[in-house]
Amino acid sequence: MIEEIAIQPKESFKAKAKKTIRRNIYRWHRMLGLLALVPTIFWTASGVMHPFMSHWFKTTIAHEFYKAEPVASADVALQLGPVLAQNKITEFKNFRLVKFEGNPWYQVKGIDDKIRYFSTINGSELPEGDRKYAEHMARYMLGEPKSKIISSTLLTEFTDQYKYVNRFLPVWKVSFDDDRKMDIYVETGQSRFATFNDSGRKAFIWIFSTFHNWGFMDMITNNTIRITVMVTFLSLIVLSAVAGVLVYGLMWKKFKTGRSGNQRGILRKYHRSIGIWCSIFTFTFAFSGAYHAVQKLDPDQRQKYVYDPVIKTEEIAQASIIDLKGVTNIGLIKWGENIFWQTVRKDWETDKTVVDYTNIRDGKRLEDGNIRFAKYLARKFAAQEERNAESCCDLMEAQISSPISDAEVEKASLVTSFAGEYGFVNKRLPVVKLAYDTPDHTTYYIETTTSRLSTKVEDRNRREGFSFAFLHKYSGLDFLGKNARDGVMTAAAASVLVVSVLGLLVFLKIK
Repeated sequence: MIEEIAIQPKESFKAKAKKTIRRNIYRWHRMLGLLALVPTIFWTASGVMHPFMSHWFKTTIAHEFYKAEPVASADVALQLGPVLAQNKITEFKNFRLVKFEGNPWYQVKGIDDKIRYFSTINGSELPEGDRKYAEHMARYMLGEPKSKIISSTLLTEFTDQYKYVNRFLPVWKVSFDDDRKMDIYVETGQSRFATFNDSGRKAFIWIFSTFHNWGFMDMITNNTIRITVMVTFLSLIVLSAVAGVLVYGLMWKKFKTGRSGNQRGILRKYHRSIGIWCSIFTFTFAFSGAYHAVQKLDPDQRQKYVYDPVIKTEEIAQASIIDLKGVTNIGLIKWGENIFWQTVRKDWETDKTVVDYTNIRDGKRLEDGNIRFAKYLARKFAAQEERNAESCCDLMEAQISSPISDAEVEKASLVTSFAGEYGFVNKRLPVVKLAYDTPDHTTYYIETTTSRLSTKVEDRNRREGFSFAFLHKYSGLDFLGKNARDGVMTAAAASVLVVSVLGLLVFLKIK
């Protein structure tokens, strides 16, 4: 007789996986948490400090905006052409009119990009004019006309204290001998204030760069590896948070050990309760941080997109500067075979800004000139990007196909304030917004007064920007006011920090 053998049903893959997860999830949570512990403390501690240093306890200066003194037509005794010829300048890139300490000057940018100053009265050059103008601007910003200056340095590259986020180059760094060890940064080429750092702000910049952006890795490796390491740890934080929610939220009864009255039990209790409550903060901070960091793998190269043609003095020898009434800025634009006076008129009370183009030969104003010039620059920059090279001649660039070559401009407007996708991080105003009808909804923001690309935005940038603004910087709470928004954000980051420290204490007690 053949004995019957009972055949046990095979355990399903789903059941096995579930059993494995239950058996190992607590260990995974501990392991992932420990691996991510130090980076989490770095990020949350420096994040908590940010509102305190940049907003709540931020030092102040007398002015955070430089309002240039206007130059009137009566201040211009000599025209630009004769002044350049007098000083043996046969070629240059551009000019402006500036006035400081009661004297009007031609501010001339040479083909070597150096800025020189010549009197509009007699044509004589002001020795070290750019440094003197920078110091005048810096003293105005500080509100102390007689303050002692330690040094004035022209920066042509970004530094550890003057970061890329400030955008403007070249700038002058003017350092003062005061109790705050104040450094003022100004861009003389457009008469605008860049930023300032006192001793406290310098320390915070170092802390934030070192512990939040992991700038210390730049000394030992490249940007790609730094970003990869950061994203790896941020991913571990996300996984640890998910595992923690599963353990302490959904499977707590299966892992609960020890008496709740002892020290280990108390630590576990608070680690569990606070951890579950702030798990959403942990996830959103880590996810948006990783998403933001990944974008940094593609270097921001907006600085190289600038149109800076050389103008021959003979081309403007007979030109007379137009009426300067109401003009707050003036320069020259070489556009194909034509040269235009580019004038900016700004009403400081209403912020209404008008940029006009007047042909230097016949005095005719170019209809809708600012938008048309911005479109010209956008096409140049798009062609330059396709070539991945410096700007070249119009003929060659006209033959290069780019994503906007055949696209229609859906919207063209002058932007005079920061809002929406064109935030304060871009720094430059006014700019022309050109929204193109492309699959990626490509939008160019062009600063026509410097012939520069301020930024280019596509759908992928909008998605990342939305993620970072709402999940990392809590911009969705702006309606509460900056103090309330920063308070919520600081509390959220602090809760993640507390959970991390409690988790470490629980681990140490278990060990």
